[in-house]
Amino acid sequence: MLHRIYTCLVATAFVIGLGTSAQAEDTLLTVTFDGKTQTFDRAALEAFDLEVIETTTIWTDGAQTFEGVSLAAITDAIGAEEGKLLATAINDYTVEIPISDAVENGPIIAMKLNGEEMSVRDKGPLWIVYPYDAKADYRTEVIYSRSIWQLDRIEVVQ
Repeated sequence: MLHRIYTCLVATAFVIGLGTSAQAEDTLLTVTFDGKTQTFDRAALEAFDLEVIETTTIWTDGAQTFEGVSLAAITDAIGAEEGKLLATAINDYTVEIPISDAVENGPIIAMKLNGEEMSVRDKGPLWIVYPYDAKADYRTEVIYSRSIWQLDRIEVVQ
């Protein structure tokens, strides 16, 4: 009898562990600000008003269509008004983006490229994309350096 109870407890712990692991894998973006951490899975990101940017990039051929959440919507949602964003990729590469870049009709956190979800192999699942063709200010080395792909976390620092 004790063996059976022990076996059930071990099995339950294993299943709970799998559930936790699966939930962690579902998180696409983790945002930390003011001592609080917020996670976003695909559904949470898609709950925002999604924006579409059609633009050329220095990394792709021809015009591309990107769809995602505006950086402004994310900073508004967490209440960040000043400072900088430390945007970090899956491989721990980090870039600094001033919150002043998070404007209407500005950069988005793209989740789709030409209507398809992006894989890690294709710069996904998240890529910060500016509307490069919208104005010359978006076609500079500084802006290109902020266009981080394989994004998985953002920390807001003052």
